[in-house]
Amino acid sequence: MQTKTLLQAALATAFASLAGAAFAQVPPGYPADYQKVIDAAKKEGKVVIYSATDSKAAAPLIKDFSALYPGISVEYNDMNSTEVYNRFISEVAAGGNTADVMWSSAMDLQMRLASDGYALKYKSVEAAKIPGWAMWDDQAYGTTFEPAAIVYNKRLLDAKEVPKNHDDFVKLIATPKFKDKVTTYDIEKSGVGFMFMAQDAKEYPQFLALENAFGTAKVRVQSSTGTMMERISSGENLIGYNVLGSYALVRAKTDPSIGVVLPKDYTLILSRVQFINKNAKNVNAGKLWLDYILSHRGQTIIANGAKLFAIRADVTGETTSADLIKLIGAANVKPIPVHPIILQFLGPAKRMAFLKQWKETAGKK
Repeated sequence: MQTKTLLQAALATAFASLAGAAFAQVPPGYPADYQKVIDAAKKEGKVVIYSATDSKAAAPLIKDFSALYPGISVEYNDMNSTEVYNRFISEVAAGGNTADVMWSSAMDLQMRLASDGYALKYKSVEAAKIPGWAMWDDQAYGTTFEPAAIVYNKRLLDAKEVPKNHDDFVKLIATPKFKDKVTTYDIEKSGVGFMFMAQDAKEYPQFLALENAFGTAKVRVQSSTGTMMERISSGENLIGYNVLGSYALVRAKTDPSIGVVLPKDYTLILSRVQFINKNAKNVNAGKLWLDYILSHRGQTIIANGAKLFAIRADVTGETTSADLIKLIGAANVKPIPVHPIILQFLGPAKRMAFLKQWKETAGKK
């Protein structure tokens, strides 16, 4: 009996040693002193993430991160983009626990937090592998390369009706067939929806005509991509505007009712922005998560598991920036920069004026 107990203890010690060795391994190409970050993260034991990325899309990333760093649990909180921002702000103001890492598709809200001093200044070891426009001041990092798409019901639209660009879309939805049949984000409730529309105001010379066309069509607004696609698929709506293309393109592969257009005049590109909370309780675990998401390994899973379009040019797979650029054409790709310049519409006066114009034109009933 004693021999068996001693053997069990020896095996337990051996397995613990192996697990520790596996955990302690510094990723290939990383500096040797990265070991200190790994050891400190192991002591912290977890990383708390507030994110607007669907749990289903994030699941393969969480699973792989946990396999790479088995001593760290991932507490993943999935909310819409406005909730991510509001919850973080309210918890910080109350002095309570909050996220270690913020990850959201509402790039402007993320940049507001970063530029207001909430982000940790941390130069990721992977920073050199992502485009210059996708990072700001060693604080905020773009992680994906996702297009704003026009989504339509393939059963109910003739091929000749399918718009190729923004001008086509404006003309199409102003026709009687599309009254009460057009959907887009509720820009008052959706952070990503507001940001897309604000960027359209900059990029599209006929933006006022677009707003008026929405008004003529009596546009139906939603706060999530999923709801828009459900209503387009069912035929309740015929077409949707500025739908998050990463989700739409994946759904189109299995839903024969869903068609996706990446506008040929310009296609806005969103990159989910991630930063580490300057006052993170688990700051080292936050660094591991950020570096992992930007790493070749993490980006390969973003391309093939999460299907959110990898931002790194050296990644291959189902959804990559390289393939998307080839599809749209480099001249027509308009990445939204990870930079405070995108905050211009978030000032109270400009935001109120923008929403007022939207209600008076697109929102007219």
